[in-house]
Order: sequence, then C-alpha cells, then structure tokens
Amino acid sequence: MKKILIATDGSPASQEAVEFGVELAEEQDAAVVFVHVVPLIDRVPMSSFGVVGALPHQPSERDREALEEAEAVAEQRDVRATTKLLHGDTADEIVAYADNLDVDLTVVGSRGHGALASALLGSVSRGVLFESKRPVAVIRALATVETAVGAH
Repeated sequence: MKKILIATDGSPASQEAVEFGVELAEEQDAAVVFVHVVPLIDRVPMSSFGVVGALPHQPSERDREALEEAEAVAEQRDVRATTKLLHGDTADEIVAYADNLDVDLTVVGSRGHGALASALLGSVSRGVLFESKRPVAVIRALATVETAVGAH
C-alpha cells in the first residue's frame, strides 16, 4: 500500500477515520492525502418570508480547519501527508479524486445514524461505497452512551 485518501469534515466520525487512516499509513509506510469537500453554492435567506437564494461558496479558513487538524495528526506520527480542498458533491468528489490519484484505499467516517435513517437521508459513506471501484474503509464513530440513574 502506497497511498491512502482520507476524507475529513472535522466531525467525530471523520476524526476517527483520520486516526485509523494515519495509523494504517504509518504501519504500511504509505502517504496520505486528506480531502475535505465544500459545496459549490451556499443557501442563504433572501427575505423574512422564508425565501432562500443561492450564492457561490467562497472557501474560507473554516473550510480548511479540518484539513489542518488532520495534517497535524499525520505530522505527529511522521506520516507523509498532503491536503486538498474539493468543491461539489461530497461522495462524487471523493471518488473522482481517489481515482485521479490512483489511491490504494479510501477511508471515510460514518456517523452511524442506523439503517433506516441512512436509507432515508443518504450518507457520504454510502455514496462512496456505492460509487467507488477501489477499496473503501468506512470507520464508524464510537457511540458514547450516557446512562441516567434515577430513584425508582
């Protein structure tokens, strides 16, 4: 394995994907490419009547934060890393960029909404799995369970 693409958006699920991908890259002496996909347009309120308009998305420092955080993880482990900010449909862009770079593995996080929610809402991880002809690792976020103890 020589090159691993890791998608990140800064969410807990993608942070776990970053950790997994970087650890694997360290074990395999592979390079990583971190990608974050931003939309082509932003929807903005145009009036107080609920009318929504669309403006071209202007990349900002906030868009690059997830990439910078991921790059810091790779740097801590001495893993070679590059970053790329992509624009468009998230799953499509991840798959196309992975193909363009001829990566050996694509790593994405999954928020783990469950089968019903995922079927109804769709998800980036499902889209990447469906579209990719390359190996894909979907890293599911660890659920934190809080229990309430009450008097019975």
